[in-house]
Amino acid sequence: MLATPEFWVLVAFIIFFGIVIYAGAHKTILNGLDARSKRISEELDEARRLREEAQNILADYEKKRREAEKEADEIVAVAKAEAERLAAEARQKSEEFVARRTKMAETKIAQAESQAIAEVRAVAADAAVKAAGEVLKKSTKGKKGDELVVKGLKEVRSKLH
Repeated sequence: MLATPEFWVLVAFIIFFGIVIYAGAHKTILNGLDARSKRISEELDEARRLREEAQNILADYEKKRREAEKEADEIVAVAKAEAERLAAEARQKSEEFVARRTKMAETKIAQAESQAIAEVRAVAADAAVKAAGEVLKKSTKGKKGDELVVKGLKEVRSKLH
């Protein structure tokens, strides 16, 4: 058994571990592993904290986005209502304008009609006065006739105008 190479490998392995344990290498290895374990644990904690912070920020942005969409919808609704109100107001003003213009045109037509009737009456009255004057001149002669003609013409003019 002392002559087999496996035996001597075992002996060398045990001596090697004995020296390593005596020299305190196991403490260094354990300290290194503990430090690495602690660093990994801290990194995991930091990663969890960052993840939670990112989720909170995401939730805040989602909330702000929803609020902004709601506000935008409200602005659009107000703008539509305002546009409809302005359109109705413009429609009402144009209808009022057309009605005013129609009334003015009707008034002008009525005035022109009245003026035309007055002019026709005046022309007719003048023609009637002239005709009456001619008839009276032919039928009456002298100073008395002239007085009657003037008086008759005055009466006709006052009645026609």
